[in-house]
Amino acid sequence: MAGRLEGKVAVVTGAGSGIGEGTVEAFVAEGANVIAADISGAQDALAQRLGDGCVGIQADVTKAQDVEAMLQAALDTFGRLDIIYNNAGIDGHVAPTGEYPVEEFDRVWAVNGRGVFLGLRYGIPILLANGGGSIINTASMAAELAFPGMTAYCASKGAVQMMTRNAAAEYAGRGIRVNAILPGAIRTAITDSLPPELIQGVKDATPVGRYGTPAEIASLAVYLASDESQFVTGASLLIDGGYSLT
Repeated sequence: MAGRLEGKVAVVTGAGSGIGEGTVEAFVAEGANVIAADISGAQDALAQRLGDGCVGIQADVTKAQDVEAMLQAALDTFGRLDIIYNNAGIDGHVAPTGEYPVEEFDRVWAVNGRGVFLGLRYGIPILLANGGGSIINTASMAAELAFPGMTAYCASKGAVQMMTRNAAAEYAGRGIRVNAILPGAIRTAITDSLPPELIQGVKDATPVGRYGTPAEIASLAVYLASDESQFVTGASLLIDGGYSLT
């Protein structure tokens, strides 16, 4: 039986660890060829481990030329592009809004907000030329819920949610689906870098009583990337263990 993504080509950003790494693994397992993009260099070891179906590309998603290059790498290497997963993100400084460092706000926005915009800006024309495709953006439950001290993160993820909806409305009739995944407390390097009392409080308030895993987010990404979700666009899909219910 063919994989759910057999014959498709994907670009995944933030692929060096966490949700991005888990998604690349899941996409390749489902038959896709994948460009694994990351700024860290860790994408190369991932690509080596996964074999010919995965190629690592070093890319800074805040730079237009890097984004264009990683998307072009899919065309040059695999001949087409069907799936773009704008996943790269950072958490940033934790401080009240009235004390938040301006330069830190700009840094978080550059990755989380501008990075997603650039993926949309340069990816959409390629997908249109290819007859359509699926774009997935990693937002966060912080797009809908306040987390005191994380104004830059919340603002940037709220922007991701609205860019998703806007692009979905613009291109729904042209074969491009655009959806956002809103993870809750997922055990990644980002959560490990946050103040322990903050992330422990989120975990304790999660009804299922545990952290989520990158593999669980990857399973949702596979669905959104596959033809099974042909009628799904503009959706903001919470995967938070019920945290937003509390």
